[in-house]
Amino acid sequence: MSFRDKARGCLLGLAAGDALGAPAENLPPSEIRRRWGRLTEIEGGGTDDTEYAIFAASLLARHGHALTYADVAAAYRREVIPRVSGPMRGAGFSELGTVEALRRGMEPPLTGLVHSHGWSDGLAMRAAPYGIFCPGDPAEAARLVEQDGLVSGSGEGILGGRAVAGAVAAAMGGASTEDVVRAALSVIPADSWTARNIVRARTASKTVRKPGAAGDDGLVEALHEAVVVTHYPWTDLAPEAVALALAAVLAGGGDVEDSVTFGVSLGRDADTIGAIAGAITGAMRGERGVPERWAARIGPVTGKCLPVVAGKHVLDVADELAGGL
Repeated sequence: MSFRDKARGCLLGLAAGDALGAPAENLPPSEIRRRWGRLTEIEGGGTDDTEYAIFAASLLARHGHALTYADVAAAYRREVIPRVSGPMRGAGFSELGTVEALRRGMEPPLTGLVHSHGWSDGLAMRAAPYGIFCPGDPAEAARLVEQDGLVSGSGEGILGGRAVAGAVAAAMGGASTEDVVRAALSVIPADSWTARNIVRARTASKTVRKPGAAGDDGLVEALHEAVVVTHYPWTDLAPEAVALALAAVLAGGGDVEDSVTFGVSLGRDADTIGAIAGAITGAMRGERGVPERWAARIGPVTGKCLPVVAGKHVLDVADELAGGL
């Protein structure tokens, strides 16, 4: 497969996973099973996950490997804040807090610290373009995504983004599912919350070989027990979402549909889990690896969260990124 095909598969997989998981966001697995059995069909559009990934890709298209957090902050001030007259619809805590910090004249990395949601998965959900841009080079993908993360996150939130960018970079380079997980772990500290969760999820994922097989519910339960913070009221924890998404990739054997449908069945931040799993497996399998019925449901984004990206399609964005390689 060409880098273009992998890039298109990556962002199409991200958008499909985002859209598939959107109605299951914040639901427990038991409620997802009650409503859908296994959620397999896209019902509506995507969320801020896809729009922020497109925005991140635009930063890379302009700045490439020279991207800095100052460039990211300037883009927020120039392209995001002037177009948001009120609350950002559908945006996560970290991005909402960052916009307010930037409005008040703060600069990164303070903008990613003051809102106290630096651990969120806001960076992880938009990290895939950095992996596309650095095929086979997880370390460089992680370095670049951190520049983005310093504007809106801190600590484990940045590590989650680094892990996803590293995994996608490895997938773009032809890595296996196991090697993708190793790549994610290679770019974060072994003693971090994110790394420990990934290791726990990897261990739990070995209890079954493929979603849909007998024992699938047991794997869901094992993964929740391994990484989910049940007492915390919000679900956008990067160490949790990233670990669950990587477990889904392993459980699905790298197949886009199997990995994404299993990922969203885990509930919690289901759209982000689906988006990450879709991005990694899409990069592994290419555009044809994304089910045609899903691809047909992905259109240009509406800009409901980020008006600056309204009208853009992930396939065009992927082509632009691949063209710069």
